[in-house]
Amino acid sequence: MTFSIAAHQDGRFGVAAVSSSPAVAARVVHLRDSVGAVASQNITDPRLGAALLDRLEAGSGPEAALEEVVGGAPNANFRQLTVVDASGAAATFSGGLTLGVHGEATGPHCAAAGNMLSRADLPAIMCAAFASAGGELEERLLTALSAALAAGGEAGPVYSAGLSTVSGHGWRDTDLRVDWQDEPVEALGRLLDVWLPQREDYVQRGLDPAASPGYGVPGDDR
Repeated sequence: MTFSIAAHQDGRFGVAAVSSSPAVAARVVHLRDSVGAVASQNITDPRLGAALLDRLEAGSGPEAALEEVVGGAPNANFRQLTVVDASGAAATFSGGLTLGVHGEATGPHCAAAGNMLSRADLPAIMCAAFASAGGELEERLLTALSAALAAGGEAGPVYSAGLSTVSGHGWRDTDLRVDWQDEPVEALGRLLDVWLPQREDYVQRGLDPAASPGYGVPGDDR
């Protein structure tokens, strides 16, 4: 019911995901400043995302972190996981009970996976699209989602999408979601077009509000 990509760029981490079920990003996306990016999907157990980030933070690489967490997870056969760390190393896991046509792939500074897909090579298509794309991390993640959708996407229609990043500030500097809508990837792209020019202004408001730009809306007298 989901395909996603986790990635690293210039010290930033991000995950983008699409699904036929609602609010996919609320369950799948897991990020931690200076540590890594994880996607936990396919009959999702969100607790595995935090557990994998804990292992990365403790010094394990992505492959070792997966072995440690999956080895202690009683329902691991139902899960699909991707991990990227601060060095750009990546790893994936798909349990034996992963739904439908499924696949996973890694590339430079990225890992992708999907289930109930139209074709098994969609994760590889996502990694290739991410590797060849230019621009900000958010733009490259969206390019990867769009490439997978153009290549066939899920076996059925998709209705939710999300894209989140962390950049060392202590919170998600981008956190966009389309929770139930036809053509959610296109809607996510429109949101990103609105958000990216304002992203650093909102970071500045958090770090130094006295020096931050005004909102430019009625009632803002600064």
